[in-house]
Amino acid sequence: MATTDPRAPWRVRLVALLALACPLGAMAVLISVSGPSGLMILGIGLAGLAAAAAGTWWALSHHGPVRAVGALLAIAAPAVVLVLYTRAGLWLAALAAIALLAGGLAFARSALRSAHTTHGMHAVACAAPTQAVLIMNPKSGGGKVGRFGLAEKAEALGARVMLLDTSMQTDVAALARRAVAEGADLLGVAGGDGTQAQVAEVAAEHDLPFLVVSAGTRNHFAMDLGLDRDDPSLCLDALTDGEELRVDLGMVSGRAFVNTVSFGVYAQIVQQPEYRDAKTGVALAALPDLLLGFAGQPLDALSDGTRLEAQQALLVSNNPYAAPGPLAAGGRRPRLDLGTLGVVGVRVRNAAQATEVALRGTKAAGLHVLTSPQVTVSADGESIPVAVDGEALQLPTPVTCSIRQGALRVRVPKHRPGSPASRPPLEWRQILALAFGRPLRGPTVEDQAGR
Repeated sequence: MATTDPRAPWRVRLVALLALACPLGAMAVLISVSGPSGLMILGIGLAGLAAAAAGTWWALSHHGPVRAVGALLAIAAPAVVLVLYTRAGLWLAALAAIALLAGGLAFARSALRSAHTTHGMHAVACAAPTQAVLIMNPKSGGGKVGRFGLAEKAEALGARVMLLDTSMQTDVAALARRAVAEGADLLGVAGGDGTQAQVAEVAAEHDLPFLVVSAGTRNHFAMDLGLDRDDPSLCLDALTDGEELRVDLGMVSGRAFVNTVSFGVYAQIVQQPEYRDAKTGVALAALPDLLLGFAGQPLDALSDGTRLEAQQALLVSNNPYAAPGPLAAGGRRPRLDLGTLGVVGVRVRNAAQATEVALRGTKAAGLHVLTSPQVTVSADGESIPVAVDGEALQLPTPVTCSIRQGALRVRVPKHRPGSPASRPPLEWRQILALAFGRPLRGPTVEDQAGR
């Protein structure tokens, strides 16, 4: 659970005051050094940012000459701003203002981090397993199983290892159920998040502890559990010196997920067979039709009484991300035990809306951020493409996502890096309250979840 100190300590107040002083200092520098042209610096900078955002939208949403012009604009706009600053002799003032603004943002985030006290997931002591079974994918993460000697280390610690035959399609869940029938008292996976989810579902069904070995490519689930992603062999320490976390398990149409379920643009792209070998090329080729509505299906979602209509993309996550937005899944979830889904909906149809999202983030009209224990997604047609933990699927409509609170017992090493501190959303009204000693409860992830 996270709380905000109702009366911030003097150090936090000082940092908040500095956060407010820096933008004022930037404005003072522009006016004192450049006179009336100081405001011109600000106007040119904002115009350049808007032009770069619009160019990026055109580059992503069009083919041919329009894409080329958009890419050129996205690159040229910042360069033109720098040239204008230099020719007008304003670049020193501009750099000083940028430095002060950057300092203000740094002070603001520091004040918010200090004011919000986040309590992590509670770990409990537990007995070591006697018949641990680990399923390992030799190809996952570019061959991490072999590179780190994971099978040999696990067997040396007393675990039984089941290596997947990568030359054929394997029913991983069936392997896990067979292991349970043969007496396994712990199930674990060295593989990607999709494989993790399949075995986690079996472990939750039988209330068995589940061990995550960060042998995938991105390892989002492992990161949010606070595990070591650089050396997956350290995750095996949980076999002999571990403790347990109770975490939630997401469900989509009766199937488990540990990270995210994506609908719309991303889900359409990953359906294409060429995507695995040429991600960038396939995405650039498909984005224009998807973004402009010539391909794909508009999505409607019902989330805890709130209806989102004609969305281009929807991201549903097993617990909300700390910094929600279009790229939320690249961020972190401070908690995995809040009993709620994170929901992000995106509807952007033109360059102006794309610029608004770039400049205003979650306050933009084209971006919706919600939390809910259940989300139902519908679209025209009997089925829609869905990406579940990065795996491409076709699911019948409507698609229902829900959460099973505390369904999964995750065994983790007692000594682990821990999840990096998350950044609270940047809200200047909170900074004002902190600076002047007014009590204010901030919109933390836990608050969004109703905790």
